[in-house]
Amino acid sequence: MGRTMTNGDMSPEAQLRAREGVEHLQAAARELIEAARAALDVAEEWVNDPESLASLAGTLAAVGDVARRMTGTGGHPRPDQAPPGHPPASDDEPRVQRIDVS
Repeated sequence: MGRTMTNGDMSPEAQLRAREGVEHLQAAARELIEAARAALDVAEEWVNDPESLASLAGTLAAVGDVARRMTGTGGHPRPDQAPPGHPPASDDEPRVQRIDVS
């Protein structure tokens, strides 16, 4: 920490660091405002052109579907498509298996 004067005023070095800190915070705030404006511009485009929003939603759904297929997660397998090493599930079996923990 910098030294302070005896009357409570900050030293010139501390004042300079404080001024630089405020300038950095102002620059960061300006960047956040600019990012928010860009996001609002995109949102306004979607509101004005619902087809672009539908197209984006379709694209995101397709990407999510590909990710689920690649990772093998998401959704329940059909009864005729059991995972490797597991017998196919019958329609009589419950979908949830209860396991007692002692």
